[in-house]
Order: sequence, then C-alpha cells, then structure tokens
Amino acid sequence: MTQQLPQVSSTEPELTGVRNFRDVGGLPTEDGGSVRFGRLYRSGHLAHATEDDAAFLAGLGLHTVFDFRNAADRKVEGADVELPGVRNVNIPLNDPADGKEFWKLVSGGELDQLREALGDGKAADRMSDSYRKMVVERTAEHSRVLHAMADDSVPALMHCAAGKDRAGLSIAISLLAVGVEREAIEADYVKSNDPHRRYKIRRSSTSADAMAPEVMELLSPLFDARVEYLRAAFETMEQTWGTVEAYLSQGLGLTPETRERLRRSLVTGPTEV
Repeated sequence: MTQQLPQVSSTEPELTGVRNFRDVGGLPTEDGGSVRFGRLYRSGHLAHATEDDAAFLAGLGLHTVFDFRNAADRKVEGADVELPGVRNVNIPLNDPADGKEFWKLVSGGELDQLREALGDGKAADRMSDSYRKMVVERTAEHSRVLHAMADDSVPALMHCAAGKDRAGLSIAISLLAVGVEREAIEADYVKSNDPHRRYKIRRSSTSADAMAPEVMELLSPLFDARVEYLRAAFETMEQTWGTVEAYLSQGLGLTPETRERLRRSLVTGPTEV
C-alpha cells in the first residue's frame, strides 16, 4: 500500500531551538528529475527544540530521525526531543573518544596553543582528513542509512550536532545515490554557512582574548562548511574504489534494485506529476 505523504511547503520555517534545518527537496538530478519536497530533511540536533519546534517537526510526517551524534555529543547537548510516532535511530559517525583532547583545546585553549594546533592550514587539513576517514571507515553506517531509506524510513531527517559535517556528508551520499548533480549537492552543503544556520561557538576559556578576532579566525575552519571538505570525500571515494558508482555498489553494497527503490522514494522524474 502506498503511504500517503503530507504536502510540505518548500518555505523554510523559523525554528527557535533547532539550527540549520532545511528540506533538500528541489535539487536537480542528472537525468532531469528532482528531489521531492517533504521526503528528506537535514538539521542540527533536536535536543533544544522548543514546543513550537517540536510541533512543526511532528507535523512533517517523519518516519525516522537519524541521529549521527556520539555519546559525548549527547552527554553535552542532551537527547533529541521525542516526536510522537517517529523512530529515532542513533548511528554515531565517529568514535566518542576521537579528538576528545583536541576539542578541549578548541573550547578552552589559549591563543598560543590554538596557533600551534590550528595555524598554517592545520585546522582545514584536519577537517578534510575527517571527511576522508568517514568515507573509508564508516561504510557500514552509511550503507545502513541508505538501505533503511530504500525500505521504509522515508520521510527522514538526518542530523548531527551542527548539521554540517556528519549530516552534511550523509546527505551528500544519499543525494549521490539517487543521481543528484554534484554541483547541486555542493550548493546545498555550503548553505550551512548562512549566518542564521551556523553553529554558535562557545568557549570555556576566560582569558581576555578568548573570543578575539584571531581566535575566531583560527577556529573558523572547524565551523565552516567548506566545499573543499566535501570534495575531499568525493576524491577519496574515487581514489579508494575507482569511481563514485563503485563506492556506492561495492563500498556501500547498494544493488541497482535498492537504488531504484531509494530513487522512487526520494525523486520525481521529469515526466512525473
């Protein structure tokens, strides 16, 4: 039986406690189709959603929320707000202990320490490396998400902490799997840089220069959605598997039949109404 899906406006809501929310509907596919509205959403975490935010999210007709945060994230931010009738699936996309000391430095380190750790392109290099690792080391997790959406988990919302990196890459992989144009994927990815979407930087340091311009400049690569990060992921797919298509089929185990089911769930063709 075909599921009746709600008609969702493409207009973005003004959510108070959830940052970086958007519907990826409307993105063009290479064969002239487009991603359906109301099928796939992305955002930052839902732990601080207000009652109005939760009411809006509950009205989307979501089947599944994919939470890519790890235990450390959830300890700091809290669990997602519960949405009636919505399945919440936690699939951590990095080790809870990975980079723990590094992020302590980001939060509380002094200027000289930050210069040493992040200056001369080190921060941007770290981000690109993290995307490469997520591609190579998290094939099982990404495969699980795509197979779930091909089966019964749409409409879906994907989020991490800021909705930028782990969710950004997972959305990009989902869009690649249904044939969305690479340029459109990148254009959606960098929307996370819009001022009203960005993750707010909070620091525990109490020094006079804790939020000084130089500190913010050193930290900015960690909180930016730079297209070079996403392209590092795409390049890693091609370097490791030969092509993006091989990454999807061999790395993630997506059969043509699974991709077709996924496409039917997420995409409307050029001749469809």
